[in-house]
Amino acid sequence: MNRFFRIYLLPGAVLQSVMIGGGYGTGREVVEFFSGYGMGGAVLAIATAALSAAVVFAVSLEFARCFKAHDYRVFFKALLGRGWVIYELLAVALFVLVIAVLGAAAGEVLYGELGLAPWVGMVVVLVVVVVLNFYGRGVVTAVLAYWSVLLYAVFIAYFVLVLTTLYDADVHRVDFSDVQPGWWLSGIQYACYNLTAVPVILYAAYAIETRAQAVAAGAIGAVIAMLPALFLHLSFVTEYPAILDAALPVYDVLGKLSIPMLTTFYLIVLFGTFIETGAGIIQGVIERLDGWWVERHGTPLTRLSHAVIAATGVGLAGLLSSVGIVALIAEGYGTLAWGFLIVYIVPLLTVGVWRIHRHSGDSGERSG
Repeated sequence: MNRFFRIYLLPGAVLQSVMIGGGYGTGREVVEFFSGYGMGGAVLAIATAALSAAVVFAVSLEFARCFKAHDYRVFFKALLGRGWVIYELLAVALFVLVIAVLGAAAGEVLYGELGLAPWVGMVVVLVVVVVLNFYGRGVVTAVLAYWSVLLYAVFIAYFVLVLTTLYDADVHRVDFSDVQPGWWLSGIQYACYNLTAVPVILYAAYAIETRAQAVAAGAIGAVIAMLPALFLHLSFVTEYPAILDAALPVYDVLGKLSIPMLTTFYLIVLFGTFIETGAGIIQGVIERLDGWWVERHGTPLTRLSHAVIAATGVGLAGLLSSVGIVALIAEGYGTLAWGFLIVYIVPLLTVGVWRIHRHSGDSGERSG
């Protein structure tokens, strides 16, 4: 990877990879947090989430740079002191929930497409996640970055085909002035729980050396992370409002397109997305545990230990996935979002900004 990519694009690509699995990959999160607020309300909610993401991501990258905090344990010890463990408790709950969503989605896709038992999809995702985490940060980061590019290409192809094939006179009569109350709150809520992945993927931001780079990478990363939400919402116009009840909205639109090659390719990429999201999340946990182990023993954990950690996490998620994807997203994500707002985002934008300012003053450092 060249230097420009590692500094300005890699953090956003990895963040998008972790965000994208259970939500963008299936479209269910977009429906739950955006499309349900009307065609126009969703666009405003997406803009709110993007702006929130740019601010929080940029400040997080700068905080990590200043305090050399590239795993979430070090990050939150610098931000919250002894209270850092509260983030970890919430984070573990969220990570298990996200991977459970991936497993449930994988099971539904395989059942709908091939008639296989739902547990087969879950097992495939979990096994590959464990293998990737066994090989470590370099492999996981590369897979996340390049698969993100491939996924973007598929989203663009999907969106263009929806525009050229399904948009007709009836679609043009959809009311984009429809703005339902609560859109701004939903946008903030979406940002709150998705941005909790930021401290977990800071292993992708080692190349950032200046404040200007951190700010630029944060803004670019927010755009990279949120554009798929806009693409998907606009594509759902063709099925609105029936799409609001779909468990796998993107898959439903693909069925209406009736392009078997695109559907097949999408399913392959979707499975890869489930895998990269799970691997990215667990790699963040492994980075945290490696840092703790180095402090006590001078060496990181072994590859076998990494694989055991991954297997434990995905095993717990597998049990939770039986609840079903719609219920997991509707009930679990929204509840955890407010906890992360209190534990991560509010402290970051208050204490964190103050500490960055003091650090810069103490070191005589200049941005740029």
